[in-house]
Amino acid sequence: MLQETIDFFINYQILGIALANWALAILVSTISFLCARTVIGFFLKKLHSKSSQPTAHISHITVEVLSGTSNTLLLLASLLIGIGVLDLPERWLGRVSSLWFVVAALQVGLWVNRAIALALSRYFRRHGTHQTFEGSALATLSLWGAKVFLWVIVVMSMLSNVGVNITAFVASLGVGGIAIALAVQNILADVFASLSIAVDKPFEIGDFIVVGSLSGTVEHVGLKTTRIRSLGGEQIVMANAEMIGSTIQNYKRLQERRIVFEVALTYACSPEQARAVPKLIENIVSHQDKARFDRSHLRTFGESALEFETVYIVLDPSYNVYMDVQQEINLGILEAFNELGVTFAHPSRTIHVASVPSESTLAVRTDHAA
Repeated sequence: MLQETIDFFINYQILGIALANWALAILVSTISFLCARTVIGFFLKKLHSKSSQPTAHISHITVEVLSGTSNTLLLLASLLIGIGVLDLPERWLGRVSSLWFVVAALQVGLWVNRAIALALSRYFRRHGTHQTFEGSALATLSLWGAKVFLWVIVVMSMLSNVGVNITAFVASLGVGGIAIALAVQNILADVFASLSIAVDKPFEIGDFIVVGSLSGTVEHVGLKTTRIRSLGGEQIVMANAEMIGSTIQNYKRLQERRIVFEVALTYACSPEQARAVPKLIENIVSHQDKARFDRSHLRTFGESALEFETVYIVLDPSYNVYMDVQQEINLGILEAFNELGVTFAHPSRTIHVASVPSESTLAVRTDHAA
């Protein structure tokens, strides 16, 4: 019985290969896959213990890279090892070698892809002005460009290995690239605008900006659009090219606020009172800890009031601080003007009506003349 079973495995063939040879290939593939996963798990465990140290940045990156090992590609590699023990015809051996290169190239590409992402993430977090790597346009463009370059090389290498003429392929890609560029020129304009934002940095994530009639805090700078969270809470999405073509006011980079305000008093104000008003305002502004007085003058004689102009500097860029300071100044002016006895002017006009002679008076003058 045993001999019959052995003869069956030796003599019975599938696709011209003995069943025993197929069984051996499956056994070798299974053992190869289990051994590979065990070895990778062992190294990951060792490296993970080292990566817990604060200075072990390389070990941490190595752990993350090895964690990106594809089980599918590992299984394919194990199957190729098993196929290697089969009694294949000569013409199949070259194809198996090509498959080996494809599997190896894809796995190396996955490792390098993850290593690039981790390296760029670390670089931009160390050298950037904010902590959000994904929101930086320069980081996004750098990562996108590096990945495209990597996978172009991988794909070209695989095509060259399987016998494709990549010279003609590259030439056709160039012609196709021109056609695609013409078709998506609006998208490319936004992409290059995002590059301009990344390099010139008119604003960054977290900055409060005003673009035309829109204002809000920058949340994300992408390849095509920039997302802004308005004061009302809604999200505003603007094309990068449109933003670059507009005037941008960046309030996050505001260091001090120069404030100009006016006070109008009635013409009932005496010269002595008018002379005292700038001094009173200067004293009120100077008593504010977060304000620096600049000037205060009787600017002009208006149509219905004496107009005083005051300029001061708020030392804190926060809008709420500015409003608190302005409120204290306004209350101080109210109290001081009440004590001084002057009155705020309201828009008004004085109309002088000339008297017109009556008809009887005109008649008397006419008779007298006759």
